[in-house]
Amino acid sequence: MAASILVVEDNPQNLKLMVYLLESFGHTVESALDGLSGLDAAMRGNHDLVLSDILMPGIDGYELARRFKAEERLKSIPLIAVTALAMVGDRDRVLSAGFDGYLSKPIDPSKFVVEVDAFLPDDLRSRASRK
Repeated sequence: MAASILVVEDNPQNLKLMVYLLESFGHTVESALDGLSGLDAAMRGNHDLVLSDILMPGIDGYELARRFKAEERLKSIPLIAVTALAMVGDRDRVLSAGFDGYLSKPIDPSKFVVEVDAFLPDDLRSRASRK
C-alpha cells in the first residue's frame, strides 16, 4: 500500500513532474497551486504526507507550516519543504518554521520518490523504496 500525498506547488511544471513521479510509483496524489488552497486541501483531506514549496502566492510556505502545525488533526502529518531556497541558513530556517523535512530543487527525478518515501512509515513507502 502506498501513501496519500498532497503536493502544494505554484509552478505548474514542477507540480506536474512531482505528481507524475509520485503516481508512477503507486502513491495517490492531490495537488494545490498555492498556499491557501493547499491548506484547505490538507484540512479537508486525509493525507499521509504533505510536500510544499516555500515561495508561493497567497500565503507562503512558512505561513502554511505555521497554520498546518497549529491544527491538532494535522500536526503529526509530515510536512516537507521542497524548495529552491538553498543559501546558508535556509534549511535551518525552513525546519525552524515547522517543516519536518527539506528537499532542495531542482529535484532529481531518479531520487525524488525515494527521498519522499524516507519520511513515510515502511508500509506506506512506494515500490521505489522496497527494492
